[in-house]
Amino acid sequence: MVIAIVVILIIASLGLLGLLIRGARQKQVQFSGRDFTLGFGIGAVTDFLDTLGIGSFVTSTAIFQATHYLKDERQLPGTLNTMHSIPTAFEAIFFVTAVKVDPWTLLSLVLAAAVGAVLGSEFMVKLNQRRIQLIMAIALVVTAVLMAAKLMGWVSLLGVANHATSLRGWPLAIGIIGNFILGLLMSAGVGLYAPCMVMVYFLGLTPIAAFPIMMLSCALLMPSSAVNFIRHDRVDYRGLFGIILGGIIGVILAATVVKSLSLTALSWLIVLVSLWTASSLAKAAMRVKKAARQ
Repeated sequence: MVIAIVVILIIASLGLLGLLIRGARQKQVQFSGRDFTLGFGIGAVTDFLDTLGIGSFVTSTAIFQATHYLKDERQLPGTLNTMHSIPTAFEAIFFVTAVKVDPWTLLSLVLAAAVGAVLGSEFMVKLNQRRIQLIMAIALVVTAVLMAAKLMGWVSLLGVANHATSLRGWPLAIGIIGNFILGLLMSAGVGLYAPCMVMVYFLGLTPIAAFPIMMLSCALLMPSSAVNFIRHDRVDYRGLFGIILGGIIGVILAATVVKSLSLTALSWLIVLVSLWTASSLAKAAMRVKKAARQ
């Protein structure tokens, strides 16, 4: 089972890498050392934090806003899902091989998330810049609220008495539907980690079981949705391969080097950054609306 998952993750990652290389060639992207270095730094930081359970979408979006990285914010959801796909596959390999979860439960929830992401990406590629900015702003606020709840211990309380590593019957059905919805939202830029953790705690799974479920869900849904984003030209290739390489290095460092690290202060900072970024995107959306009226 574990070997099969690892093989699937490797095949999906190599397939996505091939699509990205072909896409970059077709668009005749001009790469520069500066863009690659900036991308490497972005990937290393965001995926390092992602491996530690903080998530990568909030930090990536904040950096993009601060550095004006994206020329077209319609490419934001697609770039986020594409840039973190391969590093997240490495994360999933670490946790799937280290934490035991019932195979049927794991596969059911993961496949539901992947299907949701494919359908969600079909919807996202049809939206204009203003609507994407508003959706991302709302997504960041929701993520900030869930992160704050987790930091204050409210989320952990849900799983204190949980010992199950499998779901059956109606809890499994709820989990499948819930992860399908989270997959839809992931394609819109809503991070899956925090809401997935809340869901599996509510359903009675042990807290450690959340990690392979949420990381494998992301590892498979990201390349699934990335295909649509690439096909509809909703990916920014500038520095993208640097981000992927930096992200892989960040994942390896977080999974193998860092044994214990207090992330409370950093997590609260990211909550504030998330709210600031949401405000920035909302203001940008209002400016786009105002300009369209003139």
